[in-house]
Amino acid sequence: MREWNLGLNDPLHLVLAADARLGVVDYVDDHIWELDMTSGEPPALDVRTTYGLRARLMRLFPRFSEGGKSYANPAEFAAPPLVRRMYPNFIEITFSPIDGLEVEAEFWVPESHVLAGRFSVHNESVIPHATQFELVGQLVPLEGESMSVMQRLSVSTLEGKVGALSPVLFMTGGAVSGQGPYPALMLPLDLAPGTSRQISWALASLPDPAASFDLARRTAARHIDAEKTRIELLNNSQMVDIQTGDPDWDAALAFSQRAAFSLLMPASEKLPHTSFVLARDPDRGYSQAGDGSDYQRFWSGQPPLEALYLASLLPMAGQYARDFLLNFLAVQEQDGFIDAKPGLAGQRTRFIAAPYLSSLSWELSRYGKDKAWVEKTYPRLLAFFRAWFSPVRDQDQNGLPEWQHVLQTGFEENPLFDGWHAWAQGVDITMVQSPALGAALYREATSLIHMAELLGKMGDASELRKQAAALKQEVESSWDSDGAFYRYADRDTHLSQPGKLLSDRQAPTELELNKEFKAPVRLLIRIFGEGEALKRPRVKIAGEIFGEQVTETLDRHDFDFSATGAVATSRKLFTRLGNFEFDGLGRRDRLTIQTVDLTAADHTLLLPLWAGIPYPPEARALVYRTILNAERFDHPFGIPAVPRVFSTEADPVCLSVHMPWNALIGEGLLHYGYRAEAARLVAHGMSAVIQSLKRTNAFFRTYHAETGAGLGERNTLHGLAPVGLFLRTLGVEIFSPLHVRLSGENPFPWPVTVKYRGLIVTRQLHQTEVIFPNGQSAVFDGPANVTVNGEQE
Repeated sequence: MREWNLGLNDPLHLVLAADARLGVVDYVDDHIWELDMTSGEPPALDVRTTYGLRARLMRLFPRFSEGGKSYANPAEFAAPPLVRRMYPNFIEITFSPIDGLEVEAEFWVPESHVLAGRFSVHNESVIPHATQFELVGQLVPLEGESMSVMQRLSVSTLEGKVGALSPVLFMTGGAVSGQGPYPALMLPLDLAPGTSRQISWALASLPDPAASFDLARRTAARHIDAEKTRIELLNNSQMVDIQTGDPDWDAALAFSQRAAFSLLMPASEKLPHTSFVLARDPDRGYSQAGDGSDYQRFWSGQPPLEALYLASLLPMAGQYARDFLLNFLAVQEQDGFIDAKPGLAGQRTRFIAAPYLSSLSWELSRYGKDKAWVEKTYPRLLAFFRAWFSPVRDQDQNGLPEWQHVLQTGFEENPLFDGWHAWAQGVDITMVQSPALGAALYREATSLIHMAELLGKMGDASELRKQAAALKQEVESSWDSDGAFYRYADRDTHLSQPGKLLSDRQAPTELELNKEFKAPVRLLIRIFGEGEALKRPRVKIAGEIFGEQVTETLDRHDFDFSATGAVATSRKLFTRLGNFEFDGLGRRDRLTIQTVDLTAADHTLLLPLWAGIPYPPEARALVYRTILNAERFDHPFGIPAVPRVFSTEADPVCLSVHMPWNALIGEGLLHYGYRAEAARLVAHGMSAVIQSLKRTNAFFRTYHAETGAGLGERNTLHGLAPVGLFLRTLGVEIFSPLHVRLSGENPFPWPVTVKYRGLIVTRQLHQTEVIFPNGQSAVFDGPANVTVNGEQE
């Protein structure tokens, strides 16, 4: 890997955590750190954590003193800090605190309970330097004691207490108590011109202080150069080095791969293979219950859409994506059901997983090259696919199932189904047929057809073709040619009708609505109110469906509750409405009755493009009239979740850019030959990521489509730059150092070089050169659609 030169104004992401590929990661007590080069009191180059919110702050930082003056603030350094190397568990930074003194600072997390490092101080001047080096420890616990200098086995240490943990800092070289205003370990450095001094240190945090001291001392004695070599060899074998014409892009793509690897978690008794969490930062990683069962959504399991996206970020580490898939299969039940989010602590949602698993498996087989993998996964994946068509998931038995919960969809804030916000509809998702689900199932079917044909299972292939054709027909029936878009449809009527407000008033006990409709409608009843009375609302509806009397009662279990009230969707349909009776409502409560609006648009409805469903004319209309339409989905920082903002409060949800969804849409553009348009989409997303890495040194769950501002939680998988989409748009797919597939031309405005284990692929605007590790090379002019193999000498 290259040596970087990243300063304070460059894209940075400096979270440090134990790497599951190299050391022990404790799922229930994982100490995650982050380097900060600009803030803090006092300002310093520090590494910090909260121990998963057990402390307000724990930070370590170096301080240099010479000639009666101290240097800790990077803004006052003779040369500012520069990031030189970065891996998930290791960062190397250089700086010069004093003229003539060059410092190389290395920070390393070998396992979840210990942080270690080394400061190498070089006197590059022609005069001697008599300097005092201090490593300061600041601990602000919620419960416990601040750091202080202690003696343990005749050795000076810094020790504190935070909850049940006893952090102990050990430093080599015979450190003594620092003389400054902060608790510190100090060493005098007398450096003649041209000489150097190395100081190793480690901070261990275990419940027993003696155990912490022992772990810190053993870690500080480890050979850090050998460890660094091991780290570099592993990452060089699993990461691609991407060199574009823009150093900001290079850094964002590298940091995204680094962050992706840091999300990996080791197998557990509940999941037998490597899994992942959705975010890793200093405020996470601690289970108060002690087993992980109390973790919130970002640490409570592996969802399929996120597994698919994470796999795309690790193009040369397919073994981990295979592990994700094997975890899903490991929790499969006899009827084919696979849970939507199996977790390391045994967490389950009891909803079926979103149908992306066969698509992922077919990609992992290198599109059939690995027949053994297909043989291993095909029977289980076929059973999973069939489980989707059980009557409980396809209630009208038309061959297009319904989602059972919004959490399955990968877009849980969808205003159509979100009942929490007053500006959203909150429709019961089981009453709606989604083109996105149909598209995902169609893609599953086509992947399974490829597998069946490869294995010679022609009977399965024939059955799957029929199901695929039915799915495609159902999705195509939702195409709105006038709007150049796919539409949601009612589960029973298969109509996509606009909504209409029928009543908005103070909650009555009884209401007469004499309303008639040409086509059957489904009702949405929302109550705005608070208090004990709202806990048991009850609504009785009387009406007709084509002349036949219909009554329906909505009880408490039919409502979804939020901070502002409750919302329910009628299970029955009406062509005429009559009497409504209400019970359990307060006099101050407000009530609205409306018909369900299924004309709403969102980014999931672009998924048929990824699945390959639309015919070329429809695909062209979808691309140019919808995706590239500035009045709809074409925004400066990516495709937003919803093209229309309902209210000011809805802006962060509607205009949020979700990288996994943008990546799927980008793959759809590539599938239909829109490479330049895909490159434009990549560029928009990269602009948002780079802006956040520069301003906040963090990825964000989503980004604002108009401003690029980071939205939601920090450092989540969802906000990482789309490495896989970038490489596919570039037209480079590396299978091994001796096997690479090229497609099309480079659509980006500068040459791009991709390096992997001695393989070098350089794509100029109209020429491609491939150099293999053995020195063999090949050059292709113009568009290249070819698989290139290098032979061993």
